[in-house]
Amino acid sequence: HNVSSYNTGPFTLSGIPGLEQYHVWISIPFCFIYLVAILGNSILLYLIAVEHSLHSPMFFFLSMLAMTDLILSTTCVPKTLSIFWFGPQEISFPGCLTQLFFLHYSFVLDSAILLAMAFDRYVAICSPLRYTTILTPKAIVKIAVGISFRSFCVFVPCVFLVNRLPFCRTHIIAHTYCEHIGVARLACADISINIWYGFCVPIMTVIIDVILIAISYTLILCAVFRLPSRDARQKALSTCGSHVCVILMFYIPAFFSILAHRFGRNVPRTFHIMFANLYVIIPPALNPIVYGVKTKQIRDKAILLLFPK
Repeated sequence: HNVSSYNTGPFTLSGIPGLEQYHVWISIPFCFIYLVAILGNSILLYLIAVEHSLHSPMFFFLSMLAMTDLILSTTCVPKTLSIFWFGPQEISFPGCLTQLFFLHYSFVLDSAILLAMAFDRYVAICSPLRYTTILTPKAIVKIAVGISFRSFCVFVPCVFLVNRLPFCRTHIIAHTYCEHIGVARLACADISINIWYGFCVPIMTVIIDVILIAISYTLILCAVFRLPSRDARQKALSTCGSHVCVILMFYIPAFFSILAHRFGRNVPRTFHIMFANLYVIIPPALNPIVYGVKTKQIRDKAILLLFPK
């Protein structure tokens, strides 16, 4: 048989299994948190764009993080809300592949941006006199292009691995969005390569990022506690504190979701899917709040923007 014909039919996203009767109620906090994510990241991008005092490498990487968070949440949440409000929704096979790619691409890119921000803080605190010579505009553009290209290369094979599969059984996805292994498990073919590539390559990429981030902040802390001034130590720790909060908010739920999907045989599907939905919406909403509260430059500019008098 020509198995390519199996890929033409749409999939049906059924929502959170076991909580169908509560979808409308679940949609209320989801919609509110999504609006907070859109508004917060949009304000952050606007402030960084119009305020010349924020035109520095740290805020350039922060604007990249805000844009990636907008992509991550907008890729999944509108479709999720339509399921909560109107019941199971169909999504075309190309649409499912597109959602799958941007979801995972945003995840790997977020991790790379956090690594770039850790490197920025390392240079700023450990080699302040060389900061402007190391992080030149040309170097920043190279870093941005490099991490974007790396994230693309890591996950674009997953699209082709899913596209090659024949789907001759059910087309109902017990989830609120398309994700790699969840879609692959509907195929009537061997998906071993999908499982191992989808688990090993992204995990190894992200683990390398985590190790490098940990090394950066270890060196930063050593340098901070050697500073003679108490005010300088507090300022450095305050700046790094917001970064550490964002890093923890991103990696803890991400690793839980990935590991539960691969090894969590005893994790209830309802809990897993609910947690997976929180992962794509909570960090994008909290990131601008954390940076707005912890970073004085952004806090002052945001207050002037919202309360000009």
